[in-house]
Amino acid sequence: MRSIDFLTHDHTLFRDREVFEADFVPEQFGHREAQVRELAFLAAPGLEGNTPSCAVLRGPPGTGKTTSVLRLFSEIEEATRRLAPVHVNCQNERTRYAVFARVLEHLAGHPLPTTGTPLPEVLRRIARRCQERKCALLVCLDDANYLAAGDELNAVLSTLLRLHESFRSVRAGVFAVISDMDLDLRREVDARVFSVFHPAEVLFPPYTADEVHEILAQRVGQGLFPGAMDRIVAFAGAEGDIRAGIDLVRKSAEHAGREGRYRVLARDVVAVAGQVRAPALRRIAARLRKPERDLLVVLGRISAAGGAAMGPAEAYRAVREEIPLSYTTFRERLKTFEKDGILALPLVAGEGRRREIAFRYDPMAVMEACQEYTVP
Repeated sequence: MRSIDFLTHDHTLFRDREVFEADFVPEQFGHREAQVRELAFLAAPGLEGNTPSCAVLRGPPGTGKTTSVLRLFSEIEEATRRLAPVHVNCQNERTRYAVFARVLEHLAGHPLPTTGTPLPEVLRRIARRCQERKCALLVCLDDANYLAAGDELNAVLSTLLRLHESFRSVRAGVFAVISDMDLDLRREVDARVFSVFHPAEVLFPPYTADEVHEILAQRVGQGLFPGAMDRIVAFAGAEGDIRAGIDLVRKSAEHAGREGRYRVLARDVVAVAGQVRAPALRRIAARLRKPERDLLVVLGRISAAGGAAMGPAEAYRAVREEIPLSYTTFRERLKTFEKDGILALPLVAGEGRRREIAFRYDPMAVMEACQEYTVP
């Protein structure tokens, strides 16, 4: 069989492969009805062209925050032109200019010219689009914690929420999605900006094991042919993170398909489980600077050697034997790793405010990802 014949062969377990893409909004979306209703209530003033209320959507990764926003924004776009909802992924758009370029791209329906457009002109074009449509603006800053470094979040919020001061009748609201449970926006944002922002907080708790099972089973039923799965949902449910579970389902089905089977077996899940998190780790490692990667390698080595329950102070003393850095720099880098989802810094029960350093990934996988990445 020619290579192209293999690529176009109809032997597949997938009814709809798009169902397993990260940005897919499922037909059935349960267990977040209360949160979606609250967000709809906050957005409601914008349906008449008035200023939408602001909100912070807070919860661990993979708890339905982004899907809730995309579902609501899709319904808003179908219902009215008086409110323009714009989703901005702040993992990709990390500066004020990048955020507003994305907003203008959505309103205009095409990207900005590659020659570059000054920020004041970008803002003028956004305002003109809103004035022509007589619409309000609702911007979702997804993973807004990536803007918290430096003064970018302050600048973005201040510019958005004060658009009406420079452009008559242009009103804007903001939904900020936060996956860092310890990030306090009241401390990160200037008091004068926060007083204008004044967000409602909408909490997204982790899904229960039964909810994970049900959500993944629905996705499997929508995206795979009947009878394609065996014990996959039970295996994927153990991941806890819906996105990781969906990725595990997709890769397991692909593995079974490559072996010429229409049924996914436990051995398919085992074969691909290590691939689910590795690509994300490599992307994170690529964004980090060399000193940060070096620190992660040392922390991974300490954890793999039996120091999984280490506190920051103990870890710092061990790290200092290999890497010269101040304790302040060490704590700042720990916060960076926490925001990127590599580490967790949970409070230790019964020990006041003492925290532990816990890897969210296998420490050996973290070390490999950091050591593989080299600057060209």
